[in-house]
Order: sequence, then structure tokens, then C-alpha cells
Amino acid sequence: MSDAGILDKTFAALAHPARRAMLARLAAGDATVNELAAPFDMSLPAVSRHIKALEQAGLIVRGRNAQYRPCKLNAEPLNAVASWADAYRSIWEARFNRLESVLQHQETPAGDEEHES
Repeated sequence: MSDAGILDKTFAALAHPARRAMLARLAAGDATVNELAAPFDMSLPAVSRHIKALEQAGLIVRGRNAQYRPCKLNAEPLNAVASWADAYRSIWEARFNRLESVLQHQETPAGDEEHES
């Protein structure tokens, strides 16, 4: 899959807050579907659909442990997102530096306007 395809699927999967929360839970360690579902007020089929979306994006993998199929975080697609965002870091840093410079060089400091009358 191309980098653009990976980013598209990853951003689509990350768009839902429940999926982001599931990934946050998986960052602490593997979990079953029931463990991932516990904090949410949604049906198990709804949770399964979210897990499937994360799985299709490559963000989680399902293991086999006897009758259980625990979910495990796969951070590789997140690395692609981080690399993509990092390409824009220098642009934002330059803009913040210019803003800082403008704010530091304002002619009238706040509070001095009252004394000019």
C-alpha cells in the first residue's frame, strides 16, 4: 500500500473518538474485545465494527490465545502519520518564531496606553 493509502486509512480510523480511546487502552497492553468495550455505552457489534476499522487500517492486530483473540496495538501506521506531520514542523516553528518576534517588538506595551493622555 502506498504512503498516501496508509495515511488515508489511518486518519479515517483515528477520526472516531472511541477508536482513539481503544488505541490508548491498547498502548497499555493487549486487550480482549470485552475489555475494549467496557468503558463504552455501545453494543458489542458496534465495538466490533470499530475494532474492524482499526484492524483494516493496520493499527491493531488480532492474536490467538486459546479461545480468545486479544487485540494488540501496531504503531507502524502511527509512525507514518508522525513522519508526515514532522515534514510540516519547520513551517510551524518559523511561523511561531515570527509571531513571537512581532509580539516582543510591539511599540506600545500593554497598560501604557492610560499614561499617554
